Amino acid sequence: MDEQSSLIALFTSSFLAATLLPGGSEAVLVGVLLAYPDLHWQALILATIGNTLGGMSSYLIGRLLPDEDALHKKLGGKTRGLEWVRQHGAPILLLSWAPLIGDILCVAAGWLRANWLWALLFITLGKFARYWVIATAIN
Repeated sequence: MDEQSSLIALFTSSFLAATLLPGGSEAVLVGVLLAYPDLHWQALILATIGNTLGGMSSYLIGRLLPDEDALHKKLGGKTRGLEWVRQHGAPILLLSWAPLIGDILCVAAGWLRANWLWALLFITLGKFARYWVIATAIN
């Protein structure tokens, strides 16, 4: 796989991993960085953008849910994330990278109508920090 194809695969896996679909973009990031160490910043930025867009798509899903019953169904009955967003607001989205709870936090933030710019900021910061730790550990 060439550099461009690797970056496209990284972006795609990063986006999908941040939606309600399962996926592990970290392994793809590691693979790209091991194969192409000179793409460090490009890979880090593309992974962050893809994962952030995926998180914001979950936020949008939350915004579009009509009522609390639909929300609970989408969250699979896991309301702890909803309570965390109610308590802490958009800054809790720094944890949007975390497995299992990240998607729930993004959907809950959308449903609670958290300011989308703050949501975007905190989701981006959290996702970048996670990828930065992984990329730094490789170098």
